[in-house]
Parts: sequence; C-alpha cells; structure tokens
Amino acid sequence: MKIKIIGVGKLKEKYFKQGIEEYAKRLSKFCTFEIVEVPDEKAPETLSQAEMEQVMAKEGTRILEHIKDREYVYALAIKGQERTSEAFAKEIDELSTYGHSDITFVIGGSLGLTPAVLKRADTQISFGRFTLPHQLMRLVLTEQIYRAFMINAGSPYHK
Repeated sequence: MKIKIIGVGKLKEKYFKQGIEEYAKRLSKFCTFEIVEVPDEKAPETLSQAEMEQVMAKEGTRILEHIKDREYVYALAIKGQERTSEAFAKEIDELSTYGHSDITFVIGGSLGLTPAVLKRADTQISFGRFTLPHQLMRLVLTEQIYRAFMINAGSPYHK
C-alpha cells in the first residue's frame, strides 16, 4: 500500500518536520509513505476574489500534476465529512481490501482547494470546523493515518 500526502508550501518548522518524520518511520512497517510539497503561490495579504481564484487555480494545477488516475484521493476540506478515528481506520482497510492500494491526501494552501481538485477527489474529509495551519495539518493527518493502521492492527496505541 502507498500513502501520499500532497501539501501546498514548504514545511519550515523543525518541530513539525520531526513529528512527521517520527510517524513516517512508524508507518514504514505498514505502507510506503511519501509527502509531496508543491510550491505555494506568492500573493499579497489582501486579494480580490478573482486574484484568490487565480492563486488557488495555480496551486490546484500543481497539485493535480502529482495525482495519478489510479489513486484514491481524499481532499481535506472544512466542508468535508468528519469521521471518527475508528471509521477512518475501517475506510482505509476497506480501500486496500477492494483494490485501492494508492491513497492520496491533499492539503491545500491558505486559501483552500480549487474546485478542480475537489472534483478530482473521491471524497472530502474534515478534521472539524477549526482552521488549522496547513503545516500543522500535515502532522495531524500523518498521526491519524498511523492511528488508523494501529487500530486495524488491533494495537492498544489507540486507547
């Protein structure tokens, strides 16, 4: 099984990198794990709606370049469906059982994801209505993916 996270922008904070590296190391016994960083589009603090759409479109194009046809895609979106850790684990298990061995998660930039990326996604997932920095979201998502594998393995990690 291959798990990939596509994130907009570079991960700068050392402590986020260290946390992700730790979970990536733990995940290596369950899957091939990869993080792909696509460049964020430089933009001024205040943007018109048209400028926001342009930024999102450019970032969306960069994201879509890294998604293959066979990949099952989760888009992280505030309006996505929330899941419990147990439901998420079951979903991952069922995907791998029914032929989806390449799973990709997409985390947008500060403006979110373009409609083209959301359309390509097989499902949208939400971690609640909070807005989280996309760097932190990478760490949270990586931990939840690890947690899903541990739940599926019957490990007490989840308790």
